[in-house]
Amino acid sequence: MAKETGLGWTTLSVDDSAGSVTAILNDITNLDFATPRGVQDVTGIDKSAIERLLLLADFSVNLNGVFNDAAVSAHTVFKTVPSTSVQRTTTITVSGDTLAPEVLYTDYKLTRAASGELTWEAPGVLANGVVPTWS
Repeated sequence: MAKETGLGWTTLSVDDSAGSVTAILNDITNLDFATPRGVQDVTGIDKSAIERLLLLADFSVNLNGVFNDAAVSAHTVFKTVPSTSVQRTTTITVSGDTLAPEVLYTDYKLTRAASGELTWEAPGVLANGVVPTWS
């Protein structure tokens, strides 16, 4: 595989609160996601450098977009974040590689800028203890 840009994503979908998959990539303007591992420092006093063990895997995501309240949109997915406590499958496909963890979204923040823009942010974290794995 060659180096690529981040242009032309094929899939970014999030389940709504009823579990229906909703493609929202057209409403998203930017995002970041991470798959960090915890580490434990186990350095003994006999060492001259840090010794560590890998611990639990994690996942976090921050989605940002333009407000759209059409029948099938990011707003229809995230408007229930404050009133429901459900895991939502979040499927990200980049260049044929897919990551699809179960996510708890913790906020749905709307911002109306001084210029008139109406945008949203939706941060999420790993929900179910399953290691996030690319396929």
